[in-house]
Amino acid sequence: MNKYLLCALALGLQQCHPATVIHEASDRELTIAFGSCNRQDMAQPLWDDIAAQRPDVWIWLGDNIYGDTNDMTVLRQKYDDQLNQPDYRQFRQQVPAIIGTWDDHDYGRNDGNKSYPFKRQSQQAALDFLQEPADSPRRRQEGIYAAYDYAVNTKTVKVLLLDDRYFQDSLYRDAQKVYQPNLSGDLLGEAQWQWLEQQLRTSRADAHIIASGIQFLPQQHAYEKWSNFPAARRRLLRLLAATHAKGVLLISGDRHIGEISRASVPGVPYPVYEVTSSGLTHPSSQNSGEPNDLRVGPLVNEKHYGLFRFREQRGRLLVTAQLKGEYDQVFYSQEIAVKK
Repeated sequence: MNKYLLCALALGLQQCHPATVIHEASDRELTIAFGSCNRQDMAQPLWDDIAAQRPDVWIWLGDNIYGDTNDMTVLRQKYDDQLNQPDYRQFRQQVPAIIGTWDDHDYGRNDGNKSYPFKRQSQQAALDFLQEPADSPRRRQEGIYAAYDYAVNTKTVKVLLLDDRYFQDSLYRDAQKVYQPNLSGDLLGEAQWQWLEQQLRTSRADAHIIASGIQFLPQQHAYEKWSNFPAARRRLLRLLAATHAKGVLLISGDRHIGEISRASVPGVPYPVYEVTSSGLTHPSSQNSGEPNDLRVGPLVNEKHYGLFRFREQRGRLLVTAQLKGEYDQVFYSQEIAVKK
């Protein structure tokens, strides 16, 4: 098993996050697995398959349980049910680092936003589930955003977990269940925006994984997505250009499908990829296709998880991005050379 070293990392306004992890520098590969949409009361067949990939890190991308309650006792019981799920309990013993953010169902309310009255209590329950230390600044800030650094030989990968629920403005859904864009609305809140900008501007990492519960790039489907908040989406993409962030890879969940999207972002000298992995327990098997002009590869409507394998080769950082299912099935694989 790989050894890990804890170190401090500046968060926001001079906060220090003790849970930042530096992967041992002698390791020449880094494997990060991730997924979302996991019902604690359904069969969970993928944990042994994911463990077989020997991930160094597992990232929860939201809907980690289906809480959907105002009763924090009920919410905590559902988290306990997941922690005690036998396959996941064994998985936790096998994976050196488990980190994550949330989406709406584990936040506490379907499509929940900043108006959810129990968000502070829910935050503590989520951090308990993630086994965040009791003295962590993440427990004192508003929202569960966080940053982690991992080394791959001489290279570094930074993971930035965003909170797109705690500060999210309202969104109107019409009679046809279609979300109408909130043209001036925000997703992150100003404190989180300032934190994200600081993380990107001061980063020396060679690649940056930015995680969100909902999709960043796709714009055509009728469901929750960053493009329902076009001002926030523009701000994020402009921030990537303004901070000259190296090797940005986006990851997201929520949709009960898997797909990889690719976009050209003005001012960013490389294509930006987003890997959506959603459907650990109940994918949308009836969804055999939906418009997404940015999609590369297939739409995956079976149970699956996402996987990054980073490696350094002749001074360059390379990554293989995959969507995988049971019995080592590969639904899609994309080789990416991380650009500086």
